[in-house]
Formats: sequence, C-alpha cells, structure tokens
Amino acid sequence: MKLPVTLLLLLCATLAQAQTYPSRPVRIIVPFGAGGPADIYARFLGQRLQEPLGQPFVVENRPGAGSVVGSDAVAKSAPDGYTLLLMSNTHTVNETLIPVKPFQLLRDLAPVAPVNYSDLLLVVHPSVPAGNLQKLIALAKSQPGKMNYASSGPGTPYHMAGELFKSMAGIDVVHVPYKGSDGARVGILGGQVQMMFDAITTMAPNVRAGKLKGFGTSGRTRSGVLPETPTVSEAGVPGYEATIWLGVMAPAGTPRPVVDRLNAEITRITGSAEVKDAWAKQGATALSMTPEQFGQYLREDIAKWAKVIAQAGIKLD
Repeated sequence: MKLPVTLLLLLCATLAQAQTYPSRPVRIIVPFGAGGPADIYARFLGQRLQEPLGQPFVVENRPGAGSVVGSDAVAKSAPDGYTLLLMSNTHTVNETLIPVKPFQLLRDLAPVAPVNYSDLLLVVHPSVPAGNLQKLIALAKSQPGKMNYASSGPGTPYHMAGELFKSMAGIDVVHVPYKGSDGARVGILGGQVQMMFDAITTMAPNVRAGKLKGFGTSGRTRSGVLPETPTVSEAGVPGYEATIWLGVMAPAGTPRPVVDRLNAEITRITGSAEVKDAWAKQGATALSMTPEQFGQYLREDIAKWAKVIAQAGIKLD
C-alpha cells in the first residue's frame, strides 16, 4: 500500500528534523523560583545534555500562579523540541486544584522523561509532648482541630503530604500555609507551628542538632540521609507515600523521534552510577521510564491527589 505523498513528505521532514536535532539552543522553562529543587536539577540536566547534543540547554525561571504561568508558556510553544518544561507533582495536583487554567497537562504537553524523586521528612517541634509518630497521632486525635502543621503554600507537595497524612492517619490538624519554604521553616524552628513535611536534606541537620524531632520519612523505604529514621508507613501509617518528583515534558505534537532522543539522553544521565551516588547523598533517587510509562505515572498521580483533595475539601482562595 502506497502512502499519500503529503504523509510521506511529512514523515521525511519529521525524520530529518530528529536527525539534526538540536541545531540551536534549547530552553528548559522552570515554572518555579530560582534555588528550589526544580531549578537545581534543571540546571544539572542542562549542563549534562549540552555535551552529547552539541547545543546549550538554557534554564529560564518563569514562576507565577502556582506553576501555571511558565507551564502555559511551554504548552503554547512550537512543538519542535526547543522549549521544554521541568515539571513536578505540583502539576499533577493542579489538574484537580486548578481545573480552570489555560492548558491541560496531558492534553497540551507530552511526557518526555522523569528525573528523580526526593523523600520528605515529618519534623515536629520539641515542645510537642510526643516521642514518636504513633504518640503524635494519638495526641492529635485527643485534641481534634487544636494542633497544626506548616507548608510552603497551598497546593505544594509539602501541603499535599500533610493532607495525605491527615487523611490516612485519621486526624484533624490545621494547615498553616506560608509564602514559601523559608517562612515555614522559620515557623517550625521557632515553635510557631508544631509540625511539617519538608525536604529531608534541609531538615536532617536540624534533627541531628536536636532542634526538631524527626518522626518519619515519606518514601517507601528508609532514606540514606537519615537511615535511623523509620518511614511514616512503618512508623504508624501503613501505605503512606508522598515524595517530591521531577520530570520533563514538551509541547504536545513534538515529533516522536525528538522525544525519544531526549528520553534516551536523560535516562543515560540519571542512570549513571556517578549521578545516582551523588543524588543519594542529597536524598534523591533517579527515575527511569519510557515516555509511555511516564504518561501512565502522571495519570496515576493525578488520580491519587484528586482523591486527597476531594476528601480534604481543599480549595484555593
């Protein structure tokens, strides 16, 4: 069966584009502020993609509206592989939390590859009269609505980790949102709030110094950063898991050969022993998936947080 001439020409053009990709600098848009995990790992990837692909990968921070501003810019970019999005589970949360926005994640963006995930740590101020997670849960149940937890803001992974914990532990504690992680950390270190989920690498030194109590890490297995600390799941909330993960997406319609090449290069970088060892010391674990597997991962994460949001009745003001 002969292919129509127009389709044949399109296929040839797509293959030619993929073979010469990239022929100019590539932008990686980070829809969050500078200095956070997404920004740090975007720059890490950009530096390591530049050599094998022969072009600069330039990171551009475009924060705003809970990641919507930068993400929409990528969704509306030409689907040619020259504008990429460094995204996180904030995006899968936003599919439910911000249903009306100028783009839809899996309609307007194409999964390319995951990057890594990092555990969180549940920390508690020393003034809280509980010595472990089970005692903390019992204390919260005895004082419904009296205890509180901090986050870096509504809809963030730290907030959602707290809501999932509330739901699975069956407790009623009040969410205290801050405008960023720094304010939340100051709040818990000063005792203005009683507990919070935060990045394990940030909070581990405070736990070791006795400034805070570490009651559980949020992954499936114990973290190498604090191996003596149990997971939340084994400490009292079976099945609990809430990590921060990062991934790369491109505008929908990006040629599949371009997506495949980016996936292969990112997988090669994140799969190297050197990178795995360096990230392990930071509390991060590399992820490796095909574009199809990453797409399924995104769909499952959207469903997971949609359930948590519905159960908790979370709405953005």
